Amino acid sequence: MEIGFGGYSSSSFCLRRKLLLPPLTRTATSTGSLNKSTCIRSFSVSYKKFVEFALDETRSRTHLLPSPLQEKFSFMKSKDGKGRLSMLSFEAAKIRLLRSLIIETETMQVLDFTVFPAAEYDVPIFCANFFTSAKTNIVVLDLNPLHDIINQYEYKEKYFKSLIPLGLKYTEFFPWGGKLTSESIQFFSPIVIWTKFTSSPQNYDILYSAFRDYYKVWLELICKAVKESDESQIFHNLEAQHRYLTWRAETDPGQGILKKLIGDKLAKDMLRSFLFNGVDELGSKTFKDYFPHNCSEEETLNKKGNIFGKSFENRPWNARGEFLGAELAF
Repeated sequence: MEIGFGGYSSSSFCLRRKLLLPPLTRTATSTGSLNKSTCIRSFSVSYKKFVEFALDETRSRTHLLPSPLQEKFSFMKSKDGKGRLSMLSFEAAKIRLLRSLIIETETMQVLDFTVFPAAEYDVPIFCANFFTSAKTNIVVLDLNPLHDIINQYEYKEKYFKSLIPLGLKYTEFFPWGGKLTSESIQFFSPIVIWTKFTSSPQNYDILYSAFRDYYKVWLELICKAVKESDESQIFHNLEAQHRYLTWRAETDPGQGILKKLIGDKLAKDMLRSFLFNGVDELGSKTFKDYFPHNCSEEETLNKKGNIFGKSFENRPWNARGEFLGAELAF
């Protein structure tokens, strides 16, 4: 069973090692009040440079080809004509899909950047979701584990043991952002950056540094990954990615923004065909099949429930990357 892209060779990924950025230092920020328009002009960051960095780094390791999705998803305007949605998508030897969405309006900027490995590789999924308004930022940056790291020691050791220092590097600058439900936690790693912070040039600089560090590390992992030949393991990887896509397509918090900007129909199409491409193609299981405890008797998503009935107000991993679970959940 071969799942991938014909004509590619995994050896086309260059294993040239990249150095991480030097240690960061805190910079004092002004607490003076600024009006909304001044904040946007002074503190707004263009997320285009994040995407450009990732594409340049990826192209230095492998040959990127435009995804067929690019023909349909490249640019949209919001219903009121004031917002812009810019999309890019690519594929490569070990990459099923690299895609980005940048939303720019008068009051906010959004980056949704994700890279899905091909099914022959069990490498984590690179995930960067950033929301910026004049006064606040909501950030998720992670290498989302493809397989269970709470109960599967081997997978955690394989990919995350050596990355714990990287996560700790940014914990000082980006404190835990508040409650996350236990069913969401299963899709995050011990090095996840889940945070909220006020808009400032200094915070953006640190966020850009974190994005670069995390993406370089992810590229190292995918470069070194050995192609799986066992069909059962390939299927296992494929199902794990489909499960991830099914969860994200159903629960993604950005759905409301998309619906407001481009309407329900286009928003649904973008979610299932672009942002979480594969949810309708990589498997046949439904949300209820994967997450029965999150559905009501009518087979609809139970927004208030969760698998274990717990949430985490503080980081649920210690400095060694060990899951604290029951100690912090409530």
